[in-house]
Amino acid sequence: MDEPKLTIEERTAINGGRWFSSLSPTLRHDILRCAYVMRHKDGELLAARGDPPEDWIACAKGAIRVSSTTLAGKQITLAYVEPGVWLGDTALFDGDLRTHDAYAHGDTSTLRVAKADFQKLLDTHAELYAALLRLQARRIRSLYGLVEDLNTLPLRARLAKQLLHLMRSYGTPSLNAAHETRIGLHLAQEELAQLLGASRQRVNQELKAMEREDAIRIEPGGLVVRSREALMRIVEAEQTREP
Repeated sequence: MDEPKLTIEERTAINGGRWFSSLSPTLRHDILRCAYVMRHKDGELLAARGDPPEDWIACAKGAIRVSSTTLAGKQITLAYVEPGVWLGDTALFDGDLRTHDAYAHGDTSTLRVAKADFQKLLDTHAELYAALLRLQARRIRSLYGLVEDLNTLPLRARLAKQLLHLMRSYGTPSLNAAHETRIGLHLAQEELAQLLGASRQRVNQELKAMEREDAIRIEPGGLVVRSREALMRIVEAEQTREP
């Protein structure tokens, strides 16, 4: 397919992905050899719920917003897929339709492997089956962790954990202070609230409290983590608190 190549930044993100980097050099080479690149504008629909699965997708730059729509027609964000993370293999395995919508969040690049090429990779590399099982197991562990947090931790601790995750995935050094980290993924407070299953008003209150504690700084362009240790203390205090 006549598509642009990965940039150095995009290739670094793909090769540095925790799962992809665990594969053998031969398998990584064959995946990249049959993959093609697509670039998307903010808000562009990448895959729709109810669509048949046509390709295996990795985020190479930006973010993929995975969402669902309520019966009332309201769109709810479930997750943001970061660079280096793959998705869409479940539908390719079971042949069922896509279960969620996926949109570009900001300027986003995706690396894609067509359904037929995905099957050829499985036929050629037995290693890929075991690797995808590990990937599914990691997703299940993460899902259980999210459910546990939702049922056992207050919003303050869940928000602190989410900010730490965003800092690891999208953190860039702040120009104002060496010890500060800017979260490069810009999320409106409503979007952050959806990830946490809370109202925007409550998330706003907790963010302002963390700002008063010098854990973060709220800026028009996004959030800056002033103290990773302060956020970790918030999480640890709630996890060790007696019921």
